[in-house]
Amino acid sequence: MDSITQALLGATVQASLLGRWQGRKALLYGAVLGTLPDLDVVIDYGDAVADMTYHRGFSHSLFVLSVLAVALAWLARRIRPDPNYTGMRLFLTIWLVLVTHVVLDAFTSYGTQLFWPLTTPPVAWSSVFIIDPLYSVPLLLAVLAGAIFGLQGRNVRWPSVALVVSSLYLGFTLTGKQMAEKRVEDAMAHSGIEHARIFSTPTPFNSFLWRVILVDGDVYYEALVSWFDDTPPQLVRIPRGERLASIIADSPQHARLQWFTGDVLRYDEVDDQILVTDLRLGMTGFHPFRFALAERDGENWRLIPYVERLPAERGDMSRLKLIWRRIWQQQPDLPLAEWAADLNAR
Repeated sequence: MDSITQALLGATVQASLLGRWQGRKALLYGAVLGTLPDLDVVIDYGDAVADMTYHRGFSHSLFVLSVLAVALAWLARRIRPDPNYTGMRLFLTIWLVLVTHVVLDAFTSYGTQLFWPLTTPPVAWSSVFIIDPLYSVPLLLAVLAGAIFGLQGRNVRWPSVALVVSSLYLGFTLTGKQMAEKRVEDAMAHSGIEHARIFSTPTPFNSFLWRVILVDGDVYYEALVSWFDDTPPQLVRIPRGERLASIIADSPQHARLQWFTGDVLRYDEVDDQILVTDLRLGMTGFHPFRFALAERDGENWRLIPYVERLPAERGDMSRLKLIWRRIWQQQPDLPLAEWAADLNAR
């Protein structure tokens, strides 16, 4: 999730457990601690693919953060002990602030390596967009109330209430994901599509309209599904360019991307380069993680040893308005095939 939401979550968790003793300082301590796992963004892992796929690695490991929580709790008790609460309560608070950060990240589509150093694929439940106001607002209100009115008496309950509300909202997003995939699976059966891999994720800034991707060899299908739809979703067929994957079969960056994304990738030949796009993130036609992995060398292809991330647009307000209108109105259909083709036009 975005850094502001992570800071709000950390502040709310710490305030709910230690606010009655630390007062407003609990909000500050929790906000700082809640952003700690994301400091790995300052590390240069070698190239753009490495930076993408090693982010949310060791710093988001449940094992590493548990050890870190022990160390920070011990250090805090040594430097500034407080007799009003136990060392176990302090450890539990620090541990929960750190762990809720990475668990929340796992609800997004990016991929979080919760079990590092194990080589299991990253966890990406992909039920929440990276910025979701409906999740963040209860936390923001609790933090503002604590900052303005303090954390004494009944006020100390507000952070806990906000955590319950935001957690229930996460449950709602998981239900929405199941709803979208079920409707698309029914449409697949009707269309005779049998062995496609399914990936679903919310559209920008909401959890009511879902984008579902079906990866089926050299093509993929995209569908939009809203809670308010009354007819089956349309499966839009889009070229995937899988034949180009054989050219970059020996690329370590390609192998890393396949592992990290679950192979929800698209391949394009543009300006004598093979471009690989992570389809999971962003929106149709606007994908922030795109890499050139090979380029023509005469009649042959040459792998690019140092890979850079291609510049990416964030979309435009006119399309965002169309997406939000699609939440409530199933017709007219959004031009997903046209948007997907625009990816190579920029």
